Amino acid sequence: MSLINTEVKPFKAEAFHNGKFVTVTNETLKGKWNVFIFMPAAFTFNCPTEVEDAADNYAEFQKAGAEVYIVTTDTHFAHKVWHETSPAVGKAKFPLIGDPTHQLTRGFDVHIDEEGLALRGTFIINPDGVIKTLEIHDNAIARDVKETLRKLKAAQYVASHPGQVCPAKWNEGAKTLTPSLDLVGKI
Repeated sequence: MSLINTEVKPFKAEAFHNGKFVTVTNETLKGKWNVFIFMPAAFTFNCPTEVEDAADNYAEFQKAGAEVYIVTTDTHFAHKVWHETSPAVGKAKFPLIGDPTHQLTRGFDVHIDEEGLALRGTFIINPDGVIKTLEIHDNAIARDVKETLRKLKAAQYVASHPGQVCPAKWNEGAKTLTPSLDLVGKI
Protein backbone atom coordinates (compact mmCIF):
# COMPACT_ATOMS: atom_id res chain seq x y z
CA MET A 1 0.00 0.00 0.00
CA SER A 2 1.23 3.49 -0.79
CA LEU A 3 2.02 5.99 1.95
CA ILE A 4 0.39 8.78 -0.09
CA ASN A 5 -2.46 10.44 1.84
CA THR A 6 -1.59 8.55 5.03
CA GLU A 7 -0.71 10.22 8.28
CA VAL A 8 2.91 10.05 9.45
CA LYS A 9 3.21 7.29 12.03
CA PRO A 10 3.96 8.38 15.59
CA PHE A 11 7.68 8.82 16.22
CA LYS A 12 10.16 10.49 18.53
CA ALA A 13 13.72 11.20 17.44
CA GLU A 14 16.69 13.33 18.41
CA ALA A 15 18.21 15.85 16.01
CA PHE A 16 21.11 18.25 15.83
CA HIS A 17 19.82 21.71 14.97
CA ASN A 18 21.64 25.04 15.09
CA GLY A 19 24.16 23.96 17.71
CA LYS A 20 21.70 22.13 19.96
CA PHE A 21 20.14 18.73 20.37
CA VAL A 22 16.36 18.85 19.92
CA THR A 23 13.55 16.32 20.01
CA VAL A 24 11.40 15.94 16.90
CA THR A 25 8.09 14.06 16.94
CA ASN A 26 5.17 13.56 14.61
CA GLU A 27 3.44 16.30 16.62
CA THR A 28 6.30 18.70 15.77
CA LEU A 29 5.19 18.46 12.14
CA LYS A 30 1.64 19.66 12.73
CA GLY A 31 0.65 23.13 11.59
CA LYS A 32 3.24 23.61 8.83
CA TRP A 33 4.50 21.96 5.66
CA ASN A 34 7.48 19.64 6.11
CA VAL A 35 10.00 17.94 3.84
CA PHE A 36 11.74 14.77 5.01
CA ILE A 37 14.88 13.88 3.07
CA PHE A 38 16.20 10.42 3.94
CA MET A 39 19.83 9.54 3.23
CA PRO A 40 21.78 6.34 3.86
CA ALA A 41 24.29 7.65 6.39
CA ALA A 42 26.45 10.54 7.50
CA PHE A 43 30.07 10.74 6.33
CA THR A 44 29.31 9.20 2.95
CA PHE A 45 30.06 10.53 -0.52
CA ASN A 46 26.78 11.61 -2.08
CA CYS A 47 24.93 12.64 1.09
CA PRO A 48 26.88 15.85 1.78
CA THR A 49 26.12 17.07 -1.74
CA GLU A 50 22.41 16.70 -1.04
CA VAL A 51 22.63 18.38 2.36
CA GLU A 52 24.45 21.29 0.72
CA ASP A 53 21.83 21.49 -2.04
CA ALA A 54 19.06 21.62 0.57
CA ALA A 55 21.01 24.24 2.56
CA ASP A 56 21.54 26.39 -0.54
CA ASN A 57 17.77 26.35 -1.16
CA TYR A 58 16.62 26.46 2.46
CA ALA A 59 15.52 30.11 2.29
CA GLU A 60 13.08 29.17 -0.50
CA PHE A 61 11.60 26.39 1.62
CA GLN A 62 11.23 28.81 4.52
CA LYS A 63 9.52 31.36 2.24
CA ALA A 64 7.09 28.60 1.31
CA GLY A 65 6.41 27.99 5.01
CA ALA A 66 8.10 24.59 5.12
CA GLU A 67 10.67 23.00 7.38
CA VAL A 68 13.30 20.64 6.00
CA TYR A 69 14.56 17.59 7.89
CA ILE A 70 17.50 15.43 6.87
CA VAL A 71 17.25 11.89 8.28
CA THR A 72 19.97 9.23 8.40
CA THR A 73 20.35 6.04 10.44
CA ASP A 74 23.16 7.63 12.47
CA THR A 75 22.80 9.24 15.89
CA HIS A 76 22.29 12.93 16.55
CA PHE A 77 25.80 12.88 18.05
CA ALA A 78 27.22 11.79 14.69
CA HIS A 79 25.24 14.57 13.03
CA LYS A 80 26.85 17.12 15.32
CA VAL A 81 30.32 15.99 14.27
CA TRP A 82 29.25 15.71 10.61
CA HIS A 83 27.98 19.31 10.77
CA GLU A 84 31.22 20.48 12.36
CA THR A 85 33.60 18.65 10.03
CA SER A 86 31.97 18.80 6.58
CA PRO A 87 31.91 22.24 4.93
CA ALA A 88 28.88 21.13 2.86
CA VAL A 89 26.90 19.82 5.84
CA GLY A 90 28.02 22.77 7.95
CA LYS A 91 25.75 24.98 5.82
CA ALA A 92 22.63 23.21 7.17
CA LYS A 93 20.35 25.41 9.28
CA PHE A 94 17.63 22.73 9.45
CA PRO A 95 17.41 19.72 11.79
CA LEU A 96 19.57 16.67 11.10
CA ILE A 97 17.59 13.77 12.57
CA GLY A 98 19.31 10.64 13.84
CA ASP A 99 17.40 7.38 13.44
CA PRO A 100 19.63 4.70 15.00
CA THR A 101 16.58 2.61 15.99
CA HIS A 102 15.27 2.73 12.39
CA GLN A 103 11.82 3.79 13.58
CA LEU A 104 11.62 6.49 10.91
CA THR A 105 13.22 4.58 8.06
CA ARG A 106 10.82 1.70 8.65
CA GLY A 107 7.83 4.02 9.17
CA PHE A 108 8.50 5.69 5.82
CA ASP A 109 9.33 2.38 4.03
CA VAL A 110 12.88 3.39 3.12
CA HIS A 111 14.80 0.95 5.35
CA ILE A 112 17.32 -1.45 3.82
CA ASP A 113 17.28 -4.40 6.24
CA GLU A 114 20.48 -6.01 4.94
CA GLU A 115 22.48 -2.81 5.39
CA GLY A 116 20.77 -1.03 8.29
CA LEU A 117 20.68 2.08 6.11
CA ALA A 118 18.04 4.18 4.37
CA LEU A 119 17.23 4.51 0.71
CA ARG A 120 17.13 8.04 -0.70
CA GLY A 121 13.54 8.98 0.05
CA THR A 122 11.91 12.39 -0.15
CA PHE A 123 8.51 13.09 1.43
CA ILE A 124 6.37 16.23 1.47
CA ILE A 125 4.04 16.32 4.46
CA ASN A 126 1.12 18.72 4.81
CA PRO A 127 0.27 20.69 8.00
CA ASP A 128 -2.06 17.87 9.12
CA GLY A 129 0.84 15.39 9.11
CA VAL A 130 -0.33 13.67 5.91
CA ILE A 131 2.16 12.55 3.25
CA LYS A 132 1.34 14.24 -0.07
CA THR A 133 4.35 13.28 -2.24
CA LEU A 134 7.06 10.70 -2.05
CA GLU A 135 10.03 9.71 -4.14
CA ILE A 136 12.31 6.78 -3.36
CA HIS A 137 15.24 5.68 -5.43
CA ASP A 138 18.62 3.96 -5.53
CA ASN A 139 21.30 5.38 -3.25
CA ALA A 140 23.70 5.97 -6.14
CA ILE A 141 21.39 8.67 -7.53
CA ALA A 142 21.40 12.00 -5.69
CA ARG A 143 18.41 14.35 -5.87
CA ASP A 144 17.90 17.91 -7.06
CA VAL A 145 16.15 19.75 -4.24
CA LYS A 146 14.74 22.34 -6.65
CA GLU A 147 12.40 19.62 -7.92
CA THR A 148 11.36 18.96 -4.32
CA LEU A 149 10.65 22.67 -3.91
CA ARG A 150 8.55 22.63 -7.11
CA LYS A 151 6.57 19.66 -5.80
CA LEU A 152 6.07 21.38 -2.44
CA LYS A 153 4.62 24.45 -4.14
CA ALA A 154 2.37 22.26 -6.31
CA ALA A 155 1.11 20.40 -3.22
CA GLN A 156 0.45 23.71 -1.48
CA TYR A 157 -1.35 25.07 -4.54
CA VAL A 158 -3.75 22.16 -4.92
CA ALA A 159 -4.36 22.14 -1.15
CA SER A 160 -5.49 25.77 -1.31
CA HIS A 161 -7.31 25.44 -4.67
CA PRO A 162 -9.62 22.41 -4.44
CA GLY A 163 -10.65 21.09 -7.84
CA GLN A 164 -7.44 22.27 -9.54
CA VAL A 165 -4.55 20.10 -10.71
CA CYS A 166 -1.00 21.05 -11.62
CA PRO A 167 0.05 19.71 -15.04
CA ALA A 168 3.50 18.37 -15.96
CA LYS A 169 6.35 20.80 -15.36
CA TRP A 170 4.03 23.17 -13.49
CA ASN A 171 5.81 25.97 -11.67
CA GLU A 172 4.44 28.59 -9.31
CA GLY A 173 2.36 31.13 -11.24
CA ALA A 174 1.77 28.85 -14.22
CA LYS A 175 -1.65 27.80 -15.48
CA THR A 176 -3.39 24.90 -13.79
CA LEU A 177 -6.21 22.68 -14.99
CA THR A 178 -9.74 22.11 -13.79
CA PRO A 179 -10.52 18.48 -14.53
CA SER A 180 -13.75 18.04 -16.50
CA LEU A 181 -15.36 15.87 -19.11
CA ASP A 182 -14.69 18.65 -21.63
CA LEU A 183 -10.91 18.17 -21.27
CA VAL A 184 -10.94 14.42 -21.93
CA GLY A 185 -9.19 13.76 -25.22
CA LYS A 186 -8.53 17.45 -25.86
CA ILE A 187 -5.11 17.84 -24.25
